[in-house]
Amino acid sequence: MPFFSAKVPFDFKDSLRLDKFIASVPAEDFGGVSMNRSRLKTSATEILVNGKNAKLSQKVKAGDEIDIQWEENIPENIEPENIPLDILYEDENVCVVNKKQGMVTHPAAGNWTGTLVNALLWHWGRETIRQNPNEEVTAETLSKRRPGIIHRLDKDTSGVIITAKNRAAEEFLHDEFLHHNRIVKEYIAICCGRPKTLEGRIETQIVRDGRDRKRFKAVVGTDEGKKAVTIYKCFATYGPFSLMRIRIKTGRTHQIRVHMKYLGCPVMGDPIYGNFLKGSPFEKASLMLHAYLLKIRLPSIKERMTFKAAVPLRFKKVLRTLHEKYRGK
Repeated sequence: MPFFSAKVPFDFKDSLRLDKFIASVPAEDFGGVSMNRSRLKTSATEILVNGKNAKLSQKVKAGDEIDIQWEENIPENIEPENIPLDILYEDENVCVVNKKQGMVTHPAAGNWTGTLVNALLWHWGRETIRQNPNEEVTAETLSKRRPGIIHRLDKDTSGVIITAKNRAAEEFLHDEFLHHNRIVKEYIAICCGRPKTLEGRIETQIVRDGRDRKRFKAVVGTDEGKKAVTIYKCFATYGPFSLMRIRIKTGRTHQIRVHMKYLGCPVMGDPIYGNFLKGSPFEKASLMLHAYLLKIRLPSIKERMTFKAAVPLRFKKVLRTLHEKYRGK
């Protein structure tokens, strides 16, 4: 997807809205595309000012750093797609899925088809979700149409995800997720490095990394960003690698990956926060992070139910190699 960065000159003294300032930038800076207000509204998938999400109406000031990502040919509708799903549990209210690695949870920038939402629409026998004719087709409005999605897993994180089949179930589950003490979310991860303590609690703020808009970072001693709490336990080590069990008390973007990096044990196969392991047997490993367990109350059942997604084959292969290479070490 095209990406543009600009900095408001330090001698800038005008009082301009963000959209008007962007429209004043020469088209050649956008690869020959004129980025007027209409195109911003329909094609921009993310607009940041100084690393934070920004509204087009806000005023810019001298020294502001502006980042824009946009996408052409955004579809008008969300279509059902015949994609096989690994269903762990289903009733009249919910559907619990073992999401495979590589599947995006819902349509969004760069992934408008082939998502869990597209697969669920087919599985539930639902019709195409059509765009409101009175509403502009924008990346923001389309990405908000996420029927049944209560929480999400990163594209390359596999494992348990629960979805709602009706509005009442959606409201019930949203409330459960808002109260993190009511649910248990447990992951397993193979990490590069050994933690100094075999178990512990990580509590930081998570903020966007100003040097790279795709990354986040853990920081302490500030109220900036969002609070994130992760509890980990290392229950096996293999040379310089660790097998972790991780529970999250909050649900921030990239939380586990950011916190494992902060711990000094990035998740194996993480292209954003991890080590690339050049020359090792795991150089081409995909993300070794799996949502293993979800314990949650369902709308029709008062007691919490536990759902588990079996350890995937990619984990078993890596663990077998680790056992063979570091047996007794």
